[in-house]
Amino acid sequence: MVIYMRLDIGELEHRPSDMVPGIVERLKELMPGLQEHRCSVGRPGGFLERVTRGTWAGHVVEHVAIELQNMLGFSVGYGKTVDSYDPGIYNVVYRYRDEACGLAAGREAVDVVESLFNEREIDIDAVIGRLKEVRDAHMLGPSTGSIVNAAKARNIPYFRLSEESSYIQLGHGYKQQRFQATVTWKTNVIGYGIADDKDWTKQILGDAGIPVPQGRACYSVEEALEAAHEFAYPVVVKPLVGNHGRGVSTNIGDDAALHEAYEIAQARHSTVIVEQYIKGDDHRLLVIDGKLVAAARRRAAHVIGDGRSTLQELVDQANADPRRGVGHENLLTQIYLDEQSHRLIEQQGWTLASKIPRGEIVWLKSTANLSTGGTATDVTDDVHPEVHDVAERIARLIGLDIIGIDLLAETLSKPLDEQSAGVVEVNAGPGFRMHLAPTHGQSRDVGAPVVDMLFPDGGDGRVPITAITGTNGKTTTTRLISHLLRHAGRKVGMACTGTIEIDNHIIMRGDYSGPQAAATVLKEPTVEHAVLEVARGGIMRRGLGFDECDVGVLLNIDSDHLGERDIHTLDELARCKTVVVDAVRETGTAVLNADDPRVLEQGTYWARGNIIYFTLNPNSKAVRQHVHDQGVAFTVSEGRIVMRQGHIEAEVIPVNDVPIAFEGHAPFNVANAMAAAAAGFALGLTLGDIRMGLQTFHPTPGQLPGRTNLIEADGVRALIDYGHNVPALVALDKLVSSLTANKRIAVASAPGNRRDEDLMALGAQLARMHDALFICESDPRGREIGEAAELLRRGAEEAAASHCKAEVVLVEHDAVERAFDAASEGDLLVLLVDDIDSAIQRLKGRSFRTPAPIAAK
Repeated sequence: MVIYMRLDIGELEHRPSDMVPGIVERLKELMPGLQEHRCSVGRPGGFLERVTRGTWAGHVVEHVAIELQNMLGFSVGYGKTVDSYDPGIYNVVYRYRDEACGLAAGREAVDVVESLFNEREIDIDAVIGRLKEVRDAHMLGPSTGSIVNAAKARNIPYFRLSEESSYIQLGHGYKQQRFQATVTWKTNVIGYGIADDKDWTKQILGDAGIPVPQGRACYSVEEALEAAHEFAYPVVVKPLVGNHGRGVSTNIGDDAALHEAYEIAQARHSTVIVEQYIKGDDHRLLVIDGKLVAAARRRAAHVIGDGRSTLQELVDQANADPRRGVGHENLLTQIYLDEQSHRLIEQQGWTLASKIPRGEIVWLKSTANLSTGGTATDVTDDVHPEVHDVAERIARLIGLDIIGIDLLAETLSKPLDEQSAGVVEVNAGPGFRMHLAPTHGQSRDVGAPVVDMLFPDGGDGRVPITAITGTNGKTTTTRLISHLLRHAGRKVGMACTGTIEIDNHIIMRGDYSGPQAAATVLKEPTVEHAVLEVARGGIMRRGLGFDECDVGVLLNIDSDHLGERDIHTLDELARCKTVVVDAVRETGTAVLNADDPRVLEQGTYWARGNIIYFTLNPNSKAVRQHVHDQGVAFTVSEGRIVMRQGHIEAEVIPVNDVPIAFEGHAPFNVANAMAAAAAGFALGLTLGDIRMGLQTFHPTPGQLPGRTNLIEADGVRALIDYGHNVPALVALDKLVSSLTANKRIAVASAPGNRRDEDLMALGAQLARMHDALFICESDPRGREIGEAAELLRRGAEEAAASHCKAEVVLVEHDAVERAFDAASEGDLLVLLVDDIDSAIQRLKGRSFRTPAPIAAK
């Protein structure tokens, strides 16, 4: 995964790095790891050689962004920087592991490089400090990360459902599974409640014959004293509900210590547990899906004297260990001396100023949690079979799919009834860090059993994804493929220009042809198939929104949006759109328009998986060869859409039976129908399924809103479409010409982000097709209001000679009204508008018939 940055280096375009004194030395001092960057030279130090010879600031930003991430602990290396059509503007791409950290590293890199080139001071420690804050706030913890990594190893996709928590979705649609930390959405809520109540846990386990320490829930210090005397010191004092050892005091030996421990526990919960102290090592047993998968022996935070250092110095030395970090960022956690720590130190007869004799252990915490600075040793291979069975029985008794069992015992290598032992608590959502990276012993991949539990069939959790792109026809084809699948009984999630629909229910309205819409569909728990329109803008801004698709459809490559985001030629546009077929999985299918030379050439080159061609030319040389080689193609023959493979030709449907084809007068929709048929075939639909789907899909506002909707009004016909570029209108022209009319009156606009020449060409094409043209402007997109409309008018005026009158009426509503006023019985209205519903409603309320003549008296 990479981040794309479009960077304006301003006046630094005239100051390459060889003009900045001492820049290489400063880079080495600030980020020594840059010496390992190979760059295009291909050897360590290659990047710094480039800086010495002279390179531009954009290139330096790329490498600094990469190295800042490396300094955070993320191993990244890939980057690429190229200039653009605009002087001083660079396109910078670099890899990231965590998106939030990658973005923050890019912003910091810009500031660092600007300071370097302007010879200003740089506080690199402050930079790293800020990035660590981002990392700690956004990166997945070790437990969550282990499950995600295990899923990725099985090619299961994942979504992070909340940036502020570890709430994760694995898989797509109806196959998805969700979890937070180590709690899955299958976790038994009653079991979770039992685990959270220490008294309830002990009651259930004790009744089942599992050894547990005697204890009592206390509501006052007097009750706590009574319990301590009943059980006899030493005792353990802890809050009824809690985790990470917070509020827990162990080995309490007298009334005074109990008073203090009670106050500490009560600060965490109003109910305090007093129970027997069991002498033995602290063990954690991890059971997943009813099976014991790991065991660890834990020791509380401590230091060992060396005969010279004070206790404070020993603590400082321990915290200087590079394995220790803040929270869960490293293998071990920093040791923080709190009130309980100072009390424990005092009980052992020491102070922070005491010099600790060599070999003497000083305990700094009373509980062995890693989150408070403890250590862990893996003992999975030492678990006695009877202890193994007890652990799995506890999981069944509590009813948890993932459970951490805290067991005090002398050893795990012999049965519990042969030693001093007892289960002190169980944990729902236990941490995995001690098993993933124990301080001593073998690491255990405990994330994999969680994924195996959630996806027991061994699958990848994916639903079929069909992605459709091209310049024109995307929405029609997307809706048609969705219709074919729904008609065949599939539950479909669809995103396109206009709506997001889940199983034929509209859940959002707007332009949903980008990656965020794809994510919305793939997160829906009922979706069996995802059908996604993919527009150029979304690809350039944020990518696809999925890593691979089962079917990728590339319809055409025509002139539209050229000049945006450094796409200036049709070949560059083709490379952008072929990303869709490049994302087809190896077992998937690319559906390609063989009538478009760029689709045929570049689509075929980049496509993965199998290829199905569609063509209006049954004699296409490339398609005939493809069919001869047992490839599949959809084409037309004798008025029918047919499927060909090898020597086989199978009829799909007569063209006249496809409503959107308008009896062949809309060849662009014949092509869209073939593309949809090919996609349906690749998804496993039968030709019968495809036939029924094609003949029941109509160009109505209900099934295909705003795309070739032909409406019979009172005296006129209205064709509503979304043609906003010249190729779309050229394709529409044949249909418009086939519809008999006295006059053809159009309402049209175009987004202002088109080039001047494109807007004028669009105006010219509109004028050639119509007798009257009303030009409105619904989206200036960076231009002055009226500027785009005027360019359309000028284009229409220059091309129309005398037969088409073009008029600018900026507001779409008003332009439609002017067109209605100009129309009379027998005319054709061509409405290329955005507010389709409003236009249709007003059309229904109008009559365009010539009044009947009054009879002579």
